[in-house]
Amino acid sequence: MKATKDSLPETIEPRSRDADRSQLAILASARDEFAQRGLAGARMDSIAERAGLNKRLIYYYFGSKDDLFLAVLERTYADIREAEQRLHLDEIDPVEAIRQLVSFTWHYYLEHPEFITLLNSENLHCAAHLKRSERIQEMNSPLVQMLDTVLERGRRDKLFRAGVDPVQLYISIASLCYFYLSNNHTLSAIFGRDLRAPKAMAQRLSHMTDLVLGYVLH
Repeated sequence: MKATKDSLPETIEPRSRDADRSQLAILASARDEFAQRGLAGARMDSIAERAGLNKRLIYYYFGSKDDLFLAVLERTYADIREAEQRLHLDEIDPVEAIRQLVSFTWHYYLEHPEFITLLNSENLHCAAHLKRSERIQEMNSPLVQMLDTVLERGRRDKLFRAGVDPVQLYISIASLCYFYLSNNHTLSAIFGRDLRAPKAMAQRLSHMTDLVLGYVLH
């Protein structure tokens, strides 16, 4: 049951100037806890300890473990969408824009392994939390619009073929990066290669870029 503001003892009543900092600390700690242990294994006591805050503050701000998990997912998606927008892909050469999007997605997943593990956990729950989100589709709209602008400019310049769906294209780019990294251990064992070796990683990025450009180029 969600704690109410009136039910909080004065000793943990949040000061307005510290509220944002406390919530960010909780979200960062929860992200690490959920990424490491999954939704089922994560413990609110551990999240509070990681954040250095009273556990009741978590309930005060986020309501429940499931609500906190949703907040973490929304923050995780917001972070990658904001980073993508900073690429300004709609302002550069269309071919280079596609190259940069593939490279960015690849390196973002490498630098934020928690993104993959959080998504794995949410998929185990059939996206039950994201389906409740009032923000997630709104977050993704600018990305789709930006990629659609890139594709339209490429078509207009007779560089890209017609009929490329920006949503399908982004899913393909994300999938090429995601599958390789999320299944790296099993793939390395199956094929007898160290697919995390620098040479293998460079080959993978080059291969993905060639595949995507081979699809979109006229």
